[in-house]
Amino acid sequence: MARNSNGRRVRHTDFLDNGLVAEYTGSGLLPGQSAGGGAYLVQRAMPHLPPWVAAAGIGIAGGLGSLQWAQSAAAGVGLTLVSVGLTGATWWMGKVTTPQRRLHSAITVAAASAWTTAACLAGPTAGPLPDLYLMGAPAVALSWNIRVILRRNDSPADQSGDKGLLEKVGLARAQIGNAKVEPNRVTAPLAVEAGEQTNDDVSKALGRIASALDLPTSAVRYQPDPDSSRRGELVIVPEDMLAEAAYWEGPSNLGGSIADPLLIGRYDDGSPMFLWLPGDPDAGRNGTHVLIAGGTGSGKGETALNLQTEILSRRDVLLWLSDPKMFQDFRPLLPGIDWAAEGGTPTEVMVEAIQAVIPARTRWLGRHNYRQWIPAAAQVQNDPQHSCRTDGRACGCAGMPYLVAWMEEAASTLRNLGDDAFTGIAQEARSAGVSLIVSLQRPSYDQMSTSTRASLPSVIALGCDPRDESFSLPDTVLDAGAHPGAWGNRRPGYCYLVTPGIDETRYASPGRTWGFGPNAVSLMEVLADWAQRNGATADPVTAGAASSVAGNAYTGRPTPGDTPTAHDEDDMDGTGYGPLVDPEDADIDPEAELPDDEPGDDAPIFGQESGRKPSPEEARRLFVQALEEFERAGHMVVGPKDFMDWCDRNNLSRPWVSARLKEAALEGRLEPTNTTGRWRIVPALTAA
Repeated sequence: MARNSNGRRVRHTDFLDNGLVAEYTGSGLLPGQSAGGGAYLVQRAMPHLPPWVAAAGIGIAGGLGSLQWAQSAAAGVGLTLVSVGLTGATWWMGKVTTPQRRLHSAITVAAASAWTTAACLAGPTAGPLPDLYLMGAPAVALSWNIRVILRRNDSPADQSGDKGLLEKVGLARAQIGNAKVEPNRVTAPLAVEAGEQTNDDVSKALGRIASALDLPTSAVRYQPDPDSSRRGELVIVPEDMLAEAAYWEGPSNLGGSIADPLLIGRYDDGSPMFLWLPGDPDAGRNGTHVLIAGGTGSGKGETALNLQTEILSRRDVLLWLSDPKMFQDFRPLLPGIDWAAEGGTPTEVMVEAIQAVIPARTRWLGRHNYRQWIPAAAQVQNDPQHSCRTDGRACGCAGMPYLVAWMEEAASTLRNLGDDAFTGIAQEARSAGVSLIVSLQRPSYDQMSTSTRASLPSVIALGCDPRDESFSLPDTVLDAGAHPGAWGNRRPGYCYLVTPGIDETRYASPGRTWGFGPNAVSLMEVLADWAQRNGATADPVTAGAASSVAGNAYTGRPTPGDTPTAHDEDDMDGTGYGPLVDPEDADIDPEAELPDDEPGDDAPIFGQESGRKPSPEEARRLFVQALEEFERAGHMVVGPKDFMDWCDRNNLSRPWVSARLKEAALEGRLEPTNTTGRWRIVPALTAA
């Protein structure tokens, strides 16, 4: 027997009376189990024995009763009243079942009680009583055996079985076909009445079906047939296998390709939950972008860790990560990440770099005869079929790894850059071997443009406010029974996965990502060290395009030697954060006496006349120097607000800076970004 989410034991009769899960208890074996020949026959015969046992019991009762009440008038009256009362009670109690079962039960009880009454009064061997027993008892027992056999509906979907449950939920004329029973999963074809009902009626009845079966709403799903408006498959999962959290034990395919499936959790029937990022021309699957959506406390952080650890464990992929939360959840993985940017200006630079990288990568793939990125594109190009040379020989160009651009807490980035900041990337990146992953709490139209949302075909929808369900999942998946609003933040990690590569019937199946406990930190650090030493490095095309925009802000993944493993007592404070003394104060002797007062030490600091305003030529020279300082610092996106302190120091106004920014753009030193008033610095070596 199975158990539902409340721990109640679930019998097969708790499901549809036509035997949707009869195989669970009909033979005593679960699917996939086997027994010996004799045991098998006994197990198959057991469901048919009760009517024969009852028939034998009636004969014994009639014989014993005749010894006590033979020729007794008072006993005759009592037995007659008992027979009538028992038959009437059977008819009354049968009103909750089907008319056929009610009539069959009443006739059986009436015949058995009448024969028992006559046998008790006259004796079981008197007159025709023995013949009636020998002919009637087997006939009645066989009739119940036949009924049990017919309950296992082997007819096509056009022939319906017992309608008890369907009548309760308003689908009395729906027809259920032969059910497919798997461990903890029952799938049955369903067809509603032609011309009277549609698949929408079944979707609306899912909550009532779950109520009738005493199961959670998410345990009952319906997958419409795309070729019919009245046929589909009803799926029932009686036991919630996600209630007990399972924890991450390491990557599923260390050293594999990013083209292989990424394992991020499990479904409610125990099967693995996979996600693919690159496309596969042989399988007819396109590359995809991913939206991760869920409210506070729904498990977005651990879901992101599941996906990031799988990405970093592959040999042919780069990960660029923007996180306004300063990598609070992902710090153990930083050594393996090719580019990590905090929020604000660093993220602006990364977005601009991604926009520049896409056409460069697309151009390279096209020149090497790749219509889309495949694992061979990440290898050295020694195949003449993928050569950029015109003489038909292999070009030997360096391979191009896949690129994943991850925007964590993207709501903050969208507020700063505009709700269409990712639109161009999402629409163009897939053909360039780039996947965009956007994570935020509420992907509503007021935070993300509808064009961007439409360009994110994959979604991991975690628990949310019921009013936000339509922002995360397509209407077809919600109609099929998906209900992330039922979880809220009470079940972290519970999610629905909609993505190319998995069966669409799985879209409405709940899953749960692996949990990351305290013990996972050390394992993540080991994985990051592996990725740092063995992961892909940026190809010249990607690195060149990124550096042409980001300058010093993009340096690629740090090499193992760049990460300090021990603290030097001479220049470290014991925490790994560098010297305790500012460089300009390094020569000061802390033991020396302070100098005596000098003339002018008591002059007021405030209320004095401001400094000299520079001449126009000097001001322009200072402005050029300021741009160079921003570039050296990796601050590659600027606007008037970035010059506020500089204006105060040089007695220049913000309007003057705005005018100089426009002039620099005309000269090719700056380029406009998607955000009004923000300009991208063109590195000096590549300035037009």
